[in-house]
Amino acid sequence: MKRRHDRTDRELLALLKANAREPTASLARKLDLSRSAIQERISRLEREGVIAGYTIRLGEEIAGSRLQAIVRFTMDPKYTPEVVKELRRYPEAEACYSVSGAFDLVVVVGAETAVRLHQVLQEFGDMRGVERTTSSIVLVTEFDHR
Repeated sequence: MKRRHDRTDRELLALLKANAREPTASLARKLDLSRSAIQERISRLEREGVIAGYTIRLGEEIAGSRLQAIVRFTMDPKYTPEVVKELRRYPEAEACYSVSGAFDLVVVVGAETAVRLHQVLQEFGDMRGVERTTSSIVLVTEFDHR
């Protein structure tokens, strides 16, 4: 049976999303709970798979210097699983979404240089089953809550 999460769980998740390295003592103060209660909630959320892992966010200096593109794919549907498997091998492919509408896949791509971004986009277009790609270069990130 799937457990419903209460307001405290949701607030804890929001705090961890903002800073996964925040000390439990600080989280406990913010949520008006004991450290042990916070530790137990985090452990439970991990066991339940609500927290699947922890990651890093690049600092503004590094993230701001990367080129980012949104790539939309039109696919031959029978090749989609193969293309997704191939896309996973690219460290530049930051996220891949199967979508409804005019396109079949949307991929967020990040590269250190324009030359590498161009190379990756060319390789994506050459994959078997990809009928067409349409790319947009990200100029400014207005916000990103991920």
